[in-house]
Amino acid sequence: MSSMLAVELRGIGKRFPGVIANYDVDLNVRSGTIHAVVGENGAGKSTLMKTLYGMQEPDSGTISVEGSQRKFKSPSDAINAGIGMVHQHFMLADNLTVLENIILGSEPGRRGVIDMKQARSRVEEIMQSISTVLDPDMPVSELGVGERQRVEIIKVLYRGARILILDEPTAVLVPEEVDELFATLNSLVSEGATVIFISHKLDEVLQVSNDITVMRQGTTVAETTPSQIDRSGLAELMVGSELPSPAGRTSTIGTEVRLQVEGLTVTGVQGRPAVDNASITIRSGEIVGIAGVEGNGQYELCAALLGLMPSKGSVAVDGTDLSHASTRQRHEAGLAYIPFDRHREGLMLNAPLWENTLLGREDEAQFSKGPLVDAASIRSYTTEIIRRFGVLTPDESTPAFALSGGNQQKLIVGRTLTTEPGVLVAAHPTRGIDVGAQAAVWDEIRRARDNGMAVLLVSADLEELLGLSDSIAVMFDGRITAMLNPDDVTPSELGSYMTGAHEGVAS
Repeated sequence: MSSMLAVELRGIGKRFPGVIANYDVDLNVRSGTIHAVVGENGAGKSTLMKTLYGMQEPDSGTISVEGSQRKFKSPSDAINAGIGMVHQHFMLADNLTVLENIILGSEPGRRGVIDMKQARSRVEEIMQSISTVLDPDMPVSELGVGERQRVEIIKVLYRGARILILDEPTAVLVPEEVDELFATLNSLVSEGATVIFISHKLDEVLQVSNDITVMRQGTTVAETTPSQIDRSGLAELMVGSELPSPAGRTSTIGTEVRLQVEGLTVTGVQGRPAVDNASITIRSGEIVGIAGVEGNGQYELCAALLGLMPSKGSVAVDGTDLSHASTRQRHEAGLAYIPFDRHREGLMLNAPLWENTLLGREDEAQFSKGPLVDAASIRSYTTEIIRRFGVLTPDESTPAFALSGGNQQKLIVGRTLTTEPGVLVAAHPTRGIDVGAQAAVWDEIRRARDNGMAVLLVSADLEELLGLSDSIAVMFDGRITAMLNPDDVTPSELGSYMTGAHEGVAS
């Protein structure tokens, strides 16, 4: 393992209006290692990585790559210096093949004619070097999440990356896919690459990384290694407290049926059912988890429940048939939604936070003065959400895009739960938020459940599913293939059900 530094950041500072995102940040990443960067939401990780990848210029400090000082004005500059970034939200075109996605924008050839033979040879060479097998001619739309992620990794390697930045790479992977990813990362390192690994999953950080840098409140506070620290110690460095756990579930299930779904079917691509005859019953005070590898119908299930996609079958809330109701009517009936994608479905990124908390509630009496919005009331309401859910922001007038992803998520969760819905459809409610914020969200969901709310919880975090759910429905290929008792199944066994290795009922 080399002692030479692949990346050396010194005194990095970055300010935005009203926010000091980074100040006096130092980062030393050794060549040929996996270097984890951890920290709570708003700690400055994303800003620092965007600076290294040329997405924004620092206000102060220096960047050195493989011993040479650099100034990046764009991601193209970083790519030319051998840096590639795999974002948490994949940037692939579903209508193109694996090969076409990988070479898009960097096609070999002359005079406008693409040399596909040369491209295919190079891509196959990269796959072989990292022990990955993918069909270059497979449409990306037919790939699972883990396979899509490997396409993203191959794409940056194709562009000559020697230093890879991975942002929350395991957020939507099941245990088997995590193991495959780590095998890929170790193959990369054995070939001389360097990996910067951003994650909130501390067990995984300790498992895969060689070195760890901890950030807090915009600066680096510690450098350590897995041999020097354990999970609790790492959490304490990050947030100053013990590591929270979703465990400790107590049954509060009542007799009142709050959500009744029968025979729900949603047509997907090429006429195949994305959701195939799904039936779910959730009572007051009950949390039913939905487990599945992403892309097996979870999104379509939630969208159909909210009236966002056409479907067959029936949906009833508190005994009222909503099968043909609009999304607004379902909301008014007490059905609320924490969306899969906070950017596409949850926020107006250029609008201030107070406008974002008003979304869908413009007609409510408490937020209006006759035909006009009561700005003072909604600002006060937003300030209370910010306080209660620990959203790190200068004030309620800050635009949503200025918040870290985790703080955006906390705002959405707070906005949803403070409406006190009867039924909550929660899609990945703690995705991308730090361990301290996770505990706050879990507590709020438990509090609402204790008060009689019914919850449909979709999550890729198996610990979250097992700790919060009263029962777990497994979705595979659009069907509910198993109903499991969380007390009788391990994370590994749950992962096997999610990949289709098992079907049935575990009681």
